[in-house]
Amino acid sequence: KKMKFFFKSTILTLFLLINCAPIASPFPLNNASKFQKRTPLSSKEDDFSVPISIKVIGVGGAGGNAINGMISTTDNLKGVEFIAMNTDQQALSTSLAENRLTLGIGCTGGLGAGGRPEIGLAAAEESAEDICRCLQGTDMVFITAGMGGGTGTGAAPIIAQIAKELGCLTVSVVTSPFKFEGRRRAKQAAEGLISLEEFSDSLLVVGNDKLLQIVPPNMSMTDAFLVADDILRQCVVGTSELILKPGLINVDFADVRSIMGNGGSTLVGIGSGTGPSRAEDAAVGAISSPLLDRPIVGAKGILFNIVGGNNLTLSEVSSAAKIIQENVSEDANIIIGAMIDESLGKEVCVTV
Repeated sequence: KKMKFFFKSTILTLFLLINCAPIASPFPLNNASKFQKRTPLSSKEDDFSVPISIKVIGVGGAGGNAINGMISTTDNLKGVEFIAMNTDQQALSTSLAENRLTLGIGCTGGLGAGGRPEIGLAAAEESAEDICRCLQGTDMVFITAGMGGGTGTGAAPIIAQIAKELGCLTVSVVTSPFKFEGRRRAKQAAEGLISLEEFSDSLLVVGNDKLLQIVPPNMSMTDAFLVADDILRQCVVGTSELILKPGLINVDFADVRSIMGNGGSTLVGIGSGTGPSRAEDAAVGAISSPLLDRPIVGAKGILFNIVGGNNLTLSEVSSAAKIIQENVSEDANIIIGAMIDESLGKEVCVTV
C-alpha cells in the first residue's frame, strides 16, 4: 500500500499569554460568518517549500509606519507578506508594502477617517470582500495598528473578525496612545481594544507611555516612535522568522496554536545580556521588562525564545529556561525555542 506522509513545519515564536474572559464589544460588529474558511494544509512527499502562509497587515497611519520599519530592516523572508490598509490614499502612496488596499472609498473618498473610529469601522465593512480576498488561504495573520485614531481603532477589529472567520490564527500587536494625547484618544483606544480582543486569538498591547521608561530623556520624539515601531517589529518579524526558519530547538505549529489560539491578553518581555552570566541576565531582563504591565506568574502559557551567536551553549539555554520556569506557575504550558544569529556575536537575547 502506498502511504502519504504529511510534514508539519516546525516553528518557534515569542509571546507570553494570559487568558482573559471575553468582553462585550462597544462597537456593533456583525458576528455572522460570511467567509469560507481556508482548507487544511497538505504537502507532497517531495515538496519542501514553505507550507505556512503568514501575512502582516498594517492598518492606518501607525500600522503603516510599523510595517515600513519591518520591511526596511528585514531581509527577504520567504512566506511572509506585508499588506498596508488605510482610508488615506496619500498615506498609502508612501507605503513600502508591495500590496496595498484603500479602505472605504465610498464613505471616505480616500481622504482618511478624520480620527473617528466609526468611520474606520464603516470603511472596513465596506471593503470586507476585498479584505477577505487578501486573507484567503492564510495560516497566520498579524494585525498591527495604533489605537486611539480613526482607521486603526475602527478597522482593525473588522479585519481581525474576517481573519478569524477564515480560520487564520489571528494575533493583534498594537500600541496605545501617550497620556499627553488626551482623554478622548485614550477613550477611543480603550473601546477599540475591547473590540479587537473579541476577535483576536491573542492581543498584545505596547503602551507608548512605557517608552518613557526605556528611552533616554533627551531622545527626540521621532526616535522614540521608532523605538515603539521596533518593539512591534521584534514581536511580528521575530515570530515570523521563528516559524519559517529552522532553529536549534523547534516547536510544532499545533503546539503554538494551542497556546496562542484563544489566548486572550498577551504580554511581551525582551531582555539581553553579555558576559559570563549573559543568558541568565537576559532571562531576568525579559521577565522584569518595563513592557510588562503585570507579573508573569499568572500566565497560562508561555512562549520563550533565546537567541545567541554560534557560541551559545546548551547550558545557557537551560539556565535561562530555569529562570523562566521558577517565575511562573507550575502548571503553565511552556514552549521553548532556541536560534542562532551570528550577528549577535557574544550577546544573548531572550523574549517571553
